[in-house]
Amino acid sequence: MTRKLISSGSPFEKTAGYSRAVAKGDWCFVSGTTGYDYATMTMPETVEEQAHNCLKTIEGALKEAGFSLLDVVRNHYYVTDASFADRVFPIFGEMFGEIRPAATMIVCDLIRPEMLIEIEVTAFRG
Repeated sequence: MTRKLISSGSPFEKTAGYSRAVAKGDWCFVSGTTGYDYATMTMPETVEEQAHNCLKTIEGALKEAGFSLLDVVRNHYYVTDASFADRVFPIFGEMFGEIRPAATMIVCDLIRPEMLIEIEVTAFRG
């Protein structure tokens, strides 16, 4: 089984020593992904916009690894405020409503004050 490393082009990947995703066999592990627009390296102000950017980056990493959102079996959501849950649940429902992976949401601090949400997923296609 080959190990494939996926990059989103974020400068954080090299600095912190990680890959956006790692695929091996039937598994793909996507690192915690924040809401940056990696083309412009800007962060939107709202948690909804950040959630959309997270999912776009995740979907691109999965595709590059040969997976799709349909393969997602586990999601971890990290938000900086519990009140964000009701604002992002509809977005997650649009993306994962039929897929219905196992999921957890944790309220915590993130490493930069502008980061409101971080999403990590695991995909399996076996």
